[in-house]
Amino acid sequence: MQHRVLVVDDESSMRELLEIVLAKDGYEVIALPNVNDAIERLSKEAFDVVLTDLRMGTERDAGMGLLEWITANNPTTPAIMMTAYGSVETAIEAMKRGAVDYIMKPFKNDEVRLQVQRAIEQRNLKRENQALRKDQANRGKLENIVGKSRPVEELREMIKRVSDLPSTVAIYGESGTGKELVARGIHALSSRSPKPFVAVNCGGFPENLLESELFGHKKGSFTGAYDDKEGLFVVADGGTLFLDEIGEMPMALQVKLLRVLDNNVVYPVGGTQGIKVDVRIISATNKKLDQMVKEGAFREDLYYRLNVIPIHVPALRDRADDIPLLTRAFVATHAAKMGRGPIQTSPEAESALQAFNWPGNVRELMNVLERAVALCRDNKLEITDLPPYVREIAGTAAHRVESLPDKGFDLEKYVAEIETNLIQQALQNTKYSQKRAAGLLGLTARSLRYRLKKYGLESD
Repeated sequence: MQHRVLVVDDESSMRELLEIVLAKDGYEVIALPNVNDAIERLSKEAFDVVLTDLRMGTERDAGMGLLEWITANNPTTPAIMMTAYGSVETAIEAMKRGAVDYIMKPFKNDEVRLQVQRAIEQRNLKRENQALRKDQANRGKLENIVGKSRPVEELREMIKRVSDLPSTVAIYGESGTGKELVARGIHALSSRSPKPFVAVNCGGFPENLLESELFGHKKGSFTGAYDDKEGLFVVADGGTLFLDEIGEMPMALQVKLLRVLDNNVVYPVGGTQGIKVDVRIISATNKKLDQMVKEGAFREDLYYRLNVIPIHVPALRDRADDIPLLTRAFVATHAAKMGRGPIQTSPEAESALQAFNWPGNVRELMNVLERAVALCRDNKLEITDLPPYVREIAGTAAHRVESLPDKGFDLEKYVAEIETNLIQQALQNTKYSQKRAAGLLGLTARSLRYRLKKYGLESD
């Protein structure tokens, strides 16, 4: 591959000399007399290195201006500063503005050859390192999303596709499905990955504190504001801000968030001076924002700004085939944290885990397995190490009748056993809220009360 060198110098003799010297080494050389022509060319074409003079015409620092433009617009293109009016201060300033090297006129031909070669080699090495880091991040971060089911493969593919886009992303999914893990994966695969990933739970703060948390505050702006504080938008500058439980954000703050999305400027509480920020917003919720918009509980204009790219994270019950893989991963992680050796999971325990419905999704599975690993003996996790409500569902599944026995069987008893186990599970997972348990079971509250009385579960 032929490397391309852009030479920028107002002296025609210098341009001609560099064209001859560098062309002999196989470079394609484009020589231009001024900064404006150079910027126009750099805007349209790629170059492997730029050689620019410091003074051109009446402009004493023309080359410095070109360095600044390259740093802002083509930061991977190395630039070398040339000058006949050099000093240590000038060299330092050129390096500060992005030059990779500095050469004094008059110079030896071999000197300029060496500097151009070295600049290209350093650029190539830097690109290779960036590609390697990106490849490692791709593999490592996507492997954190455990599973081989079709919904998970589609989720991984979506993360790859949207990671380097500038658009806002809205992640939807039930509690415990791993929405923050998806947000972190998007950030890790993006060009913003060297910069911060900052997460905030919008439902975890009172309204006035959430505003201060997001936008910062000035000293004395409210009781307890003893010092200036940077907001999370400023902390995440250049990176990603993850707004978890966005559906919990108060309406008054929704207006201010919309303003930031419109102009990328935040105003600290009590401050009058705006702060420019460059932040990608990823939001997440377990609520139906479109329904909240209809009910007037969420701003429609903000919804459309956040919902540019929606991603839906599947519930664990919709990817039950991944439960054995998740089980092995969580068991290994918990065992390592507890200082235990490898732990095997019995087939009976795996079957019980896979039969369970997991209303709390991956988070609930992880917590159940942490308890089981802590309690299991002899480095083997048995079905008896699982909570009773998980074992009971497995027992119901094991006694499932696939075909009617010749001698018949007690249908009412069979149905009662299934309903009792499912009702107990729903109550346990909703902390015995009959209203929420009825919702999980697809029943009215009245129907649930009838069954509680029928099966003698009212005391539960």
